[in-house]
Amino acid sequence: MGTDGAGHVARSTMRPYCETRNVTRGGAPIRTFLHTADGVAIDSVYEPGSAVYDSGPENGAGEFQDDSQGVEGLVLVVAHGLTGDVDRPHVRRVARAFARYGAVVTFSFRGHGRSGGRSTVGDREVLDLAAAVAWARELGHTRVVTVGFSMGGSVVLRHAALEAGSVDAVVSVSAPARWFYRGTAPMRRLHWLVTRPSGRLVGRYGLRTRIHHRQWDPVPLSPVEAVPRIAPTPLLVVHGDQDAYFPLDHPRMLADAAGEHGELWVEHGMGHAENAAPEPLLGRIGDWAVARAG
Repeated sequence: MGTDGAGHVARSTMRPYCETRNVTRGGAPIRTFLHTADGVAIDSVYEPGSAVYDSGPENGAGEFQDDSQGVEGLVLVVAHGLTGDVDRPHVRRVARAFARYGAVVTFSFRGHGRSGGRSTVGDREVLDLAAAVAWARELGHTRVVTVGFSMGGSVVLRHAALEAGSVDAVVSVSAPARWFYRGTAPMRRLHWLVTRPSGRLVGRYGLRTRIHHRQWDPVPLSPVEAVPRIAPTPLLVVHGDQDAYFPLDHPRMLADAAGEHGELWVEHGMGHAENAAPEPLLGRIGDWAVARAG
């Protein structure tokens, strides 16, 4: 979907938040709208988590110090799946789990929840993620890990490939390896939702997701094509062996494309994306982020 490919960094226009100081452990979250490089307003939430920010008494140069399990300056930027948004319970559950390891940024992709625009199902969503990553950097974080689920998993892969060096580690959970896959019943239903006018009505009014009617032109870089361009940034691919959307050939293709810079975790008994990710797995992902982003 989408009118053109996404290939440049989106920046937040909310410049006052660049001056944030004294973000403390347990402090109140910040909620605002970021603006992408193509002008879409993205509903976004920042939660300090366990990080402690010291603005510095002399020169105002701030740095984060973590007093729990995280590393200095670590922030995890969470990219949800199709039909999710920042207020969905499964997204909030992921954010709470990751807050033990550092600060957390969550946001609603375009066309989802309170964000503007219409979903392009993984194409221009790269610009939404870029705006969230830029905001995390502006807030003073020195280490950024992107964690994406399903559609968000494909977005974090393409973002890391297109914007080399913009993040310090990448985690892709339940992502497809290739576009236009229709080999399972859930994916055939998803294609109906995206490509048919009646399906898009169901998305808008039943799932709070506004999907663009235009087809991709050009077709964006596929996840498996993106993965080799991520190196040397550490990459973790996570997939459940009971995923009803994408069978195990998808994560294996991604892992093969990653080579030595990637890791593959096949989770026994796990289904698809955020709803299926158990708390122990989220904790292991947090541990991996701490170890690889340091």
